[in-house]
Amino acid sequence: MVITRTPFRISFFGGGTDLPDWYRGNGGGVLSTTIDKYLYITLRKMPPFWEFRNRFVYGSRSEILDDIDDIEHPSIRETLRFKHMTAGVDMHYNTDIPARSGIGSSSSFTVGFLKGLYSLEGKMVSPERLASEAIHIEQNLIREAVGSQDQIAAAYGGLNHIVFKTDGAFEISPMTLPVQRVKELNDHLVLVFTGLQRSAAEIEAEKIKQIGRHTGELKEIARYVDEAIEILNTGTDIAEFGALLHETWMKKKQLSEQVSNEEMDQTYGIAREAGAIGGKLLGAGGGGFFLFFVRPEDRAGLIRRLSFLTQVPFKFEATGSQVIYYQGEDYNGG
Repeated sequence: MVITRTPFRISFFGGGTDLPDWYRGNGGGVLSTTIDKYLYITLRKMPPFWEFRNRFVYGSRSEILDDIDDIEHPSIRETLRFKHMTAGVDMHYNTDIPARSGIGSSSSFTVGFLKGLYSLEGKMVSPERLASEAIHIEQNLIREAVGSQDQIAAAYGGLNHIVFKTDGAFEISPMTLPVQRVKELNDHLVLVFTGLQRSAAEIEAEKIKQIGRHTGELKEIARYVDEAIEILNTGTDIAEFGALLHETWMKKKQLSEQVSNEEMDQTYGIAREAGAIGGKLLGAGGGGFFLFFVRPEDRAGLIRRLSFLTQVPFKFEATGSQVIYYQGEDYNGG
């Protein structure tokens, strides 16, 4: 039996430039961090005593079946196909945060599931391989309109500058900041759940269709990554980071009408009135989680004004996807 723990991520800057349709022609980059909210996957080879060969339990659903091709969950189906699994699999999935909410849950699932399958085979694989294979599964096998940052963040963990090259390769540059600077950034952030869950792939597909019309906005979004890194690396007032978040949110909303809506705009306006310097909907937009940047002295007031939403306290983390439990089994299979 294997249990994997894979973190969720917060993307600060550069979202949209991690879409292959953009970075293969222009390059791209993001600044993101993983947080101490996780997705847990329990895996074992199915014992030979049951009438069924495979069981997958996720959320309120379960799939009990024999043939991999009959699996409805796209990531489970395509990851098992990719791994050419011949042994029956018993999988249970739990999470600290709801899916389809902008914190990279689908990619965290693919990375964690893939890591678990390798562990069942007694293999350890690098974060680079995990991320690359998860990107391949989601973009080429499932054929979802998704970017490439979430898989990398989930596999590596940490506060990172991720660079995407025109040849499809990526580079990871961990932010080597003083502990106090990292804590200062964390202390200025408030995460709230809007209660709205949506399909990121649908929103990203719409963005991809309009990439040619938003070259200017995407170049600005890419430029904000370097500005944010400069703010963090120098003695610049950390409030400038929040102001830049506001600017990137204004640009992000121009990429597609689906990124925001009247309700989300009203929530953002309330937060700004309550002291938020900046903020953004995480992920593709359309709902999910709002991240706000606020001075610590204004934090309590902001949370009171947003009491109609669910606040989620968090801290940065740096572990990436991990096997937290492993016990070998005697059942045969590959």
